[in-house]
Amino acid sequence: MKATEDACLMDWRKELLKNVDGKLLEVGAGTGASLELYPKNSSLEIFLCEPDQNMRSQLIEKVEDQNLTNVSVLSCPGEKIASEDDFYDYVFVSLVCCSVNDIEASLNEIKRVLKSDGHFIFLEHVAAINGSSRRKWQDRLNFFWRKLAGNCHLNRETEQHIKNAGFTIIEIKHESMRKAFSLVRPTIRGLAKLT
Repeated sequence: MKATEDACLMDWRKELLKNVDGKLLEVGAGTGASLELYPKNSSLEIFLCEPDQNMRSQLIEKVEDQNLTNVSVLSCPGEKIASEDDFYDYVFVSLVCCSVNDIEASLNEIKRVLKSDGHFIFLEHVAAINGSSRRKWQDRLNFFWRKLAGNCHLNRETEQHIKNAGFTIIEIKHESMRKAFSLVRPTIRGLAKLT
């Protein structure tokens, strides 16, 4: 994954996050791949949500080592975010929607905690175009891939899920994730708001 991070993901995340301010929630923060990319605004308050205990331990260590006083780490899953309603100016997900247990519940939780004028920022690998050879292989291998890759769905139609959840996508880019395994290369990234 390091080659892919270097080839495109770090730059994509940096571009997506360059203007965030206020209260931001990152769902599925993992070990903190995005931590260095957030703007150094004194008014930015970051909440990192990571349910996996091992990843969260590494994340907490990284936050403490860097003495990041504007960062809080939460242990909740995306399907049940520990937050009051209408709280965050931004919610960010990066390679998370593919593996949450319940995509609809997760997106509904993001809607619940996002302020009415807030923004949902996403970077996700997604299903290939229906009928394509890549999509056929994604569909064939999805069951096995999920077992090997922490519930990651090769063929999740995340863009449609975002729309179905009641978001309006205001910016979106479809691009191939360079130096990644071919079945996870199709990606979307962009910005959505509540409808």
